[in-house]
Amino acid sequence: MDKQTFDRGLEIRKSVLGAEFVEKSLQTADDFNRPLQELVTEYCWGAVWGREELPRKVRSMLNLAMLSALNRPHELEMHIRGALRNGVTREEIREVLLQVAIYCGVPAAVDSFRIARKVFAEVDQNSPST
Repeated sequence: MDKQTFDRGLEIRKSVLGAEFVEKSLQTADDFNRPLQELVTEYCWGAVWGREELPRKVRSMLNLAMLSALNRPHELEMHIRGALRNGVTREEIREVLLQVAIYCGVPAAVDSFRIARKVFAEVDQNSPST
């Protein structure tokens, strides 16, 4: 493992997904899944998300489309939260999911819209009143 890439990945992963979520994932890792946690942190977050050629907002929007197309609801929910942290607006998320409907199928978009609405409701419930 390349420590520098891992550390960069850890910083980015915490920034996008939330420090509490990432720390819990790493703390609860066992001998079986720890190698996966390390791989994801180093390669996904350090080697790819750490590249400068695409801004995090664009990477988030790409992830939303791909995770919707692949029918990965758990990952999609997590990355919708990350997309919001990366400055993707609800309107932009809606547009990404409409694009999914056309190119990946309406059922994929229907599920993705449902997940997005759930995340938005949870975010709204947990945000301080202004």
